Amino acid sequence: MSREILLLVDALAREKNVTRDIVFGALELALASATKKRISDDADVRVSVDRDTGDFESFRRWLVTADEEFEDAALQVSLSEAREQDAEVEVGDYLEETLEPIDFGRIGAQAAKQVILQKIRDAEREQILADFLERKEFLVTGTIKRMERGSAIIEAGKMEALLPRDQMIPRENLRVGDRVKAFLLRIDRSPRGPQLILSRTAPEFIIKLFELEVPEVDDGLLEIKAAARDPGVRAKIAVKSNDQRIDPIGTCVGMRGTRVTAVTNELAGERVDIILWSADPAQSVIGALAPAEVSSIVVDEDKHSMDVVVDDDNLAIAIGRGGQNVRLASELTGWTINLMTEEESKTRAEAETAATRVLFMEKLDVDEDVANILINEGFSALEEVAYVPLSEMLEIEAFDEDVVQELRERARNVLLTEAIATEEQLEDVAEDMLALEGMDKALAAKLAAGGVKTRDDLADLSVDELTEVAGIDAERAKQLITTARAHWFE
Repeated sequence: MSREILLLVDALAREKNVTRDIVFGALELALASATKKRISDDADVRVSVDRDTGDFESFRRWLVTADEEFEDAALQVSLSEAREQDAEVEVGDYLEETLEPIDFGRIGAQAAKQVILQKIRDAEREQILADFLERKEFLVTGTIKRMERGSAIIEAGKMEALLPRDQMIPRENLRVGDRVKAFLLRIDRSPRGPQLILSRTAPEFIIKLFELEVPEVDDGLLEIKAAARDPGVRAKIAVKSNDQRIDPIGTCVGMRGTRVTAVTNELAGERVDIILWSADPAQSVIGALAPAEVSSIVVDEDKHSMDVVVDDDNLAIAIGRGGQNVRLASELTGWTINLMTEEESKTRAEAETAATRVLFMEKLDVDEDVANILINEGFSALEEVAYVPLSEMLEIEAFDEDVVQELRERARNVLLTEAIATEEQLEDVAEDMLALEGMDKALAAKLAAGGVKTRDDLADLSVDELTEVAGIDAERAKQLITTARAHWFE
């Protein structure tokens, strides 16, 4: 029997291309399963096979649990009872009892064989998957084997993969027998084994297709930095050259457009805009909005957004059909893009100037002329008046040194008073609200002044209520409320 086991293990390991340890593990599970059927289906059985001799031992075991947690005598033993047998045993250990060797008979042997084969099939699938992932083949090519409820089952070599309906390009008509390419989106683990989930709509798919068509990418001469897609309709990719002799856009387009046409054909006619990537975010946004021409752009680092001004003739082009162009540009660059005409930009600038003027007049107790001088010199916040280098303020011709010192003193006093008031308001704010992602002390103090002092207080608000209380934009308000409510669903 022992020699037969060793021969069986060696044969299966070679045939299925898995390690001997995997086969031994499957064999131990199979023998344990057959033993359980002989003594009790409720028992916990462990079988140990000697890797050198093929001899095996069987044990019934019980998990040691705390006395108050003891529930099932078939699988557990209380700590007090276990220590009567072994004084050093701890909760979480096992107590084991050696079982007499059992003759499994024909039915037991058949059941053991089935368990072994199933475990080896699982191990074989895992090994194929490991080899597949080691090659980093995120672009999968295969043949549609069958359709299930609109999703496609694709045979890719020795692997089977699933292309869900929602990951297919809209209006794409795929049939059994079609050969398709797709991006490996993720791997789902299930009792039936690992399942490859594919996508033809992911932005990464178009990147992989260009890598396939443009050998310069593989050589490191070109990089595809980002991609954004409206699947089946339009896409944008940002490319960068690592060699000054190479035109990145022309290289991706190819001779007479052959390279970009090959990608477009694979994507069911999806039109592709190729954008020159820039380390300057503003320049990248200007390129991403093409073919619209940008008049001016203002970057807000704190909000990670840009106000982009275009003339009336370019506004519709910049927005695109159904907002497609600006949406793809925003996804491609990772920046929130606020499009406006020159008239709208002028109106907004005037409103911001008026608000700053009122702020300076009220907080610094100065007249309109002094406030206008500060604004014209580029000051937009009390912090700037209080803490910019003294030498810079002394360069303002309209102010002498006494006026400058007085303005700086007033600004610092206002900021100190506001900081003290903020700290006092924060005393009543719960720690769980202060710790929320996206929350800061200034916002928490403003909310506390409006009676919102805990995470649940915040979670109970609507987006409109939060924007009114806190004076923040709707997008940030929505994100904060969603974060505050997250613990309700955990």
